Amino acid sequence: MTGKEGTGILVCAGEPSGDLHGAPVVAALRSRFPALPLEGCGGPRMAAAGLRIHTAIDRLSTMGFVEAAGAVPRHWLLLRRLVAAAREGRYRLALLIDYPGFHLRLGQALRRAGIPVLYYIAPQLWAWRPGRIDRLRRAADRLAAILPFEAEWFRSRGVDCRFVGHPLLDHTRPGRESARRTLQLTPENRVLGIFPGSRDREIERNWPLFREVAHRMMAEGRCTSAIVAGTAGGYYPDPGNVRVFRGAPEMVLAAATAALVKSGTSTLEAALAGTPMVVGYRSSWSTYLIARQLMTVDRISLVNLVAERDVVPEFWRLPVAAGALAASLQPLLDPSSEAHCAQLAGLALVRRRLGAPGAAERVAELTGELIG
Repeated sequence: MTGKEGTGILVCAGEPSGDLHGAPVVAALRSRFPALPLEGCGGPRMAAAGLRIHTAIDRLSTMGFVEAAGAVPRHWLLLRRLVAAAREGRYRLALLIDYPGFHLRLGQALRRAGIPVLYYIAPQLWAWRPGRIDRLRRAADRLAAILPFEAEWFRSRGVDCRFVGHPLLDHTRPGRESARRTLQLTPENRVLGIFPGSRDREIERNWPLFREVAHRMMAEGRCTSAIVAGTAGGYYPDPGNVRVFRGAPEMVLAAATAALVKSGTSTLEAALAGTPMVVGYRSSWSTYLIARQLMTVDRISLVNLVAERDVVPEFWRLPVAAGALAASLQPLLDPSSEAHCAQLAGLALVRRRLGAPGAAERVAELTGELIG
């Protein structure tokens, strides 16, 4: 049986960010193809959008090279189950969202079973392990990229790739005035936003460093308030006079004069909010040493990669020192400084390069093209 003879669409995400970006795609697919069953792997947002979940993302999500090893058995069992369902005629098409460690294997197996595969959110092969491009060609019929430089990079290497714009452009963000009212801050406050990550392991590694920087900034009078964008269950020991505001990171970004941000998608969130930032990340030594062997870029901030120049300072080469982070943050906490104004101009460039709103609809359109 071929994929076009199947009955539904498999949608698969493996971590919270995939659930966030996958939910509007599921909603767009539900609107475009109301008669087709949608099922797969995801989280609460994708379920609320109309996906029938048979494997929750909290059973899959891992981080780091060493930590991921323990998740291999459950990934292997899931892969076998999904491929068996494909061979039974359950799917007309598979939409795989990010999570390349698992989805490159799954995509290859599904295509061997006759299922067309659309891969959404390109694996960052341009950053490390470009040799996996052959695996990607075998794993996907088409790639939907969310970063502007990716389309040409992948197409030049034989992958059918379309730039669909970044899904963050569709998010609603609070204004500075309303965010400060919510956080009980005055317009005159100089506010440092702290973003140590969303996963427990990230918070565990970054929080002590970011906390030290915040305490130093307040002790030196560089800012009047420091606020952590906390997760619902995150642990932030010994915060002192640093406030923890849980569940609404966009509110902290909007209110902040400047921010200390863990590398990753949060840096693009800050760019879209127009909040100057310093990027920092403290990994385990094992993850860092492996990453240094595999990386093919000298920047890790998505802001700098999209801009193709150094817009924001970034610190990730171990050991990461609190003093260096603080020194880079100091001028950004002064809205009249040259550094603050220059970074705002760079962030505006990044926003323009990220495309136009409507990424989910474009992914649904590409799905329709592959289904026929």
